[in-house]
Amino acid sequence: MEAEPRDAVAARLAPHADDDFCYVTTHGRVTGRLHEIEIWFALNGATLYLLSGGGDRSDWVRNVVAQPAVTVRVGDTTYAATARVVPPATDEDERARTLVHDKYATGGQGDLTSWRARALPIALDVTGVDPGAQS
Repeated sequence: MEAEPRDAVAARLAPHADDDFCYVTTHGRVTGRLHEIEIWFALNGATLYLLSGGGDRSDWVRNVVAQPAVTVRVGDTTYAATARVVPPATDEDERARTLVHDKYATGGQGDLTSWRARALPIALDVTGVDPGAQS
């Protein structure tokens, strides 16, 4: 599948910026089986930022490091995406932490400051609607 233009993908995702969760499906690094997680996210154009509270020890993070091709369901649409660990101590690292923290910090979740500082930022660069998904 050829990637959609990033601005078109961003426009498709924009109405879901305030959704509470997205659903990421990874390929098991050992079994190859599909694994879906429900997770908080923040949107920045055609990129979704996630914070892994378990850092690089989380199974889903280990899966995306081994196989970056994932799908992510936002609203009723499933998208193809490429996952990557955000490089530490970069502008993108700070942006990811800030966007996710600020979206959820006021939602009665308690103090998320230490989670923001220790969690591992993961970026999902969305390339378009997943052609294999029923939307």
